[in-house]
Amino acid sequence: MTAIVALGAGRMGRGIAHAFAYSGHPVTILDFKERGAGGSDALLAEARAEIAGNLEILASLGAMDAAQIPSVLDRIHLARLADAETVLGAADYVFEGVTETMDAKADALARASNMAPADAIIASTTSTMLSTELAEHTKHPQNFLNAHFLNPAYLIPLVEVSPSAHTSEDVIARFTSLLESIGKVTVRCNASPGYIVPRLQAGAMNEAARMVEEGVATAEDIDKAVRTGFGIRYATMGLVEFTDYGGVDILYHAGNYLAEKLDPRFAPPAIVAEKMQAGDLGLKTGKGFYDFEKIDAEEYRREKLATFIALLQHMDLMPKAGG
Repeated sequence: MTAIVALGAGRMGRGIAHAFAYSGHPVTILDFKERGAGGSDALLAEARAEIAGNLEILASLGAMDAAQIPSVLDRIHLARLADAETVLGAADYVFEGVTETMDAKADALARASNMAPADAIIASTTSTMLSTELAEHTKHPQNFLNAHFLNPAYLIPLVEVSPSAHTSEDVIARFTSLLESIGKVTVRCNASPGYIVPRLQAGAMNEAARMVEEGVATAEDIDKAVRTGFGIRYATMGLVEFTDYGGVDILYHAGNYLAEKLDPRFAPPAIVAEKMQAGDLGLKTGKGFYDFEKIDAEEYRREKLATFIALLQHMDLMPKAGG
């Protein structure tokens, strides 16, 4: 069996252990920090209790059979720092999830990579730090990358995989294959602050807070707009795809208007102006950020509409017919 280690017994380590154990993998949660008498045992017991509680919630909501809970928990092993050399020495994959500071991660990665086999794949799970910076603290940087899980890690499908310049393509392929085997959806992202989702999220959340500050709308109405409009739309298609669907020209004109009336930060980036100049306006011209020239545009629209309707029906938000 693949030997998987969740390095750190905090929220991320617990979520990753839950995800792998639920999918049938044995996994060890390793508390990698020196603690006082009983401190490690208490933390590990807390980790196990939290995972058990989350499994019970899933069962109560019909997402799993309650009879499966004991076998999932049996696949999760708990280890203290004293056991680190044994646990890491047998590891195939190590997911580092220690405190989100460079000092803590540099220390944990350096120690772990010295204990793990030379061919073990080590992944940080940071949401902010760059894989290129973290790789410098590992013994075998060709086997290191970053894997940004979104909380709750045991539920959200997405994992943003960010290799460094040293990461081998074989390691990336093996790593993404492992994640996809437990139902995760992977995307590849170059080392860049905020990766994909945190960067998008920061922009949207700051703008929402700014609208509350400016008195544009109440927090409640902003969130209602997101839940019943913004969120549903972008669960059906991504931001870039929707730009093509509606038209690159719409983003271009709307962005310039908002830049003039509100703030220069709304101005479209150069790539949008370039597509305007080239006439690549999206679905209606056959090409935008995506290439639509070889697809049936009407069938594409129909498929998107079907997904949209199914989501609205599931959320009981589908418009009701009169009469």
